[in-house]
Amino acid sequence: MFGNIGWGEFMVLLVAALVILGPERLPGAVAWVSKSLRQVRDYASGASQQLKDELGPEFEDLRKPLSDLSQLRGMTPRAAITKHLLDGDDSIFTGNFDDKKPSTGANGPSARPASTPLADGEKPPIDLDAT
Repeated sequence: MFGNIGWGEFMVLLVAALVILGPERLPGAVAWVSKSLRQVRDYASGASQQLKDELGPEFEDLRKPLSDLSQLRGMTPRAAITKHLLDGDDSIFTGNFDDKKPSTGANGPSARPASTPLADGEKPPIDLDAT
């Protein structure tokens, strides 16, 4: 619930509450807030349980689009591309390619790996990108 509040902000709120309420009323205010939050959480869980009981299996049909939407909301552009266009294969981003696949350059697939020495009289391939 307080995932967006850091320690610095929490300390500022605590000091402000101490100044506004004073040390004698602060424990009562904290107890009241915690009791109220517990009640709200109980009401929310009770309402979702009541919906689940009334709708039965249709409740899961309603929850699935919402869970898909929340999953998409948390996705980065890179994760979306990896999941939907590349079928989960993120090797294009990490550089982990299979050794069996030929490497492709500006001139197309190379027949020989770059580390293979040239034979006598063989010319090196032309690299159009090197200028």
